[in-house]
Amino acid sequence: MRRFSKMALMAATSVLLSTQAQADPLTDAIKADLPSLMEIYRDLHANPELSGEEFKTAAKLAAEARRLGFDVTEKVGGTGVVAVMKNGDGPTVMIRADMDGLPLVEKTGLPFASKVMAKTREGNDTGVMHACGHDTHMTGWVSTARQLSSRKDEWSGTLVMILQPAEETGEGAKAMLEDGLYTRFPKPDYVIAFHDAAGAPAGHVGYAPGFALANVDSVDITVPGVGGHGAYPHTTKDPIVIASRIVGALQTLVSRETDPQDSAVVTVGSFQAGFKHNIIPDEANLLLTVRSYSDETRARLLDGIRRIARGEAVTAGLPEDKMPIVSIREDEYTPATYNSPEFTKEMATLFEQRFGKERVVQAQPVMGGEDFSRYRRADESIKSMIIWVGGVPMDEYLAAEKEGKKLPSLHSPNWAPDAEKVVATGSEALTAAALNIMKPGG
Repeated sequence: MRRFSKMALMAATSVLLSTQAQADPLTDAIKADLPSLMEIYRDLHANPELSGEEFKTAAKLAAEARRLGFDVTEKVGGTGVVAVMKNGDGPTVMIRADMDGLPLVEKTGLPFASKVMAKTREGNDTGVMHACGHDTHMTGWVSTARQLSSRKDEWSGTLVMILQPAEETGEGAKAMLEDGLYTRFPKPDYVIAFHDAAGAPAGHVGYAPGFALANVDSVDITVPGVGGHGAYPHTTKDPIVIASRIVGALQTLVSRETDPQDSAVVTVGSFQAGFKHNIIPDEANLLLTVRSYSDETRARLLDGIRRIARGEAVTAGLPEDKMPIVSIREDEYTPATYNSPEFTKEMATLFEQRFGKERVVQAQPVMGGEDFSRYRRADESIKSMIIWVGGVPMDEYLAAEKEGKKLPSLHSPNWAPDAEKVVATGSEALTAAALNIMKPGG
């Protein structure tokens, strides 16, 4: 996904990071810790675990948090970890990292590339890879925990650091919340996180006040028909034709029913029907992904899908007992991620002061999803922010810009971020943000 606007990236890249932020104690401390952090990163990268199965990953990082003096609880919402450090009066800040890998065979060629094999929930054998950069997120989480635990004289309040399972399946944040994240542990006033970006130079920071990522819905449409011989279509009600009309009409939900200044996506990702050339089947099945930002737009799109599916069936002359069945997979729904605008702008100013304006870019919202959204959604008084940290090695980024080559995206088996810069920048940003929020007397 392209997370940063082209224009902003070109402006930032044109200076080739020539203006570097001056070193300070925090920058120097993270730099000195990088050899140790990269050992953790390489271990995490080489040993990924699928969503909901992050047992070894969680145990390793829980042990690290205990060594730092956190009060650690494991198995929250499955394999989730909650590490709490109380340090006087002040706000409660929650910092989150996600842990799960993806069912992919790694093709990066890295010397520490994953060779892990596992079975999916469906029973299929697969390779496993950290193709979304969650290994950088976890390593940055460790770095942030180390820095904040060693700087207790610089902040006052309560620090809650969580490791979340199953982000890729959209289940983890919900599971942790349902397991008492905000009742068994101190409820946060602020929630922050970072995500690596595969479309931006390593070490650049992107922020988006307001909506940053989308509502994500998975929708199934079962289209009944009356099957028969392909030579006698007049004796049938062809569900392939009806489903095809539904696919075409669905496009108008965005092109003709959505304000052009709003944003929405309705994509039919699967169309399944029939098994033989000369048989008209009894049923067709469509699988959709539906993306939006506001709850109002989401509701209108989902209602429109139901209306169009029924309308095309009525037009085709199907009886009432053969109307299409539209199923919204509510368990897989991921709400839109909303960054508290004023808080995000305040943090952006802080990052500009620390990293230099050339490395901090206002990013465009994207139609990807992130269940980080649920932490604010559970209590909208919480100030929330997720930022992006560019991960593309600068030489590769410049070469791609010059030659017009495509870069590996997130979820690509070839995605290999500049881990040192992602971890260093991400952890410095989160640490600086937490210190700013919890500064004594603030």
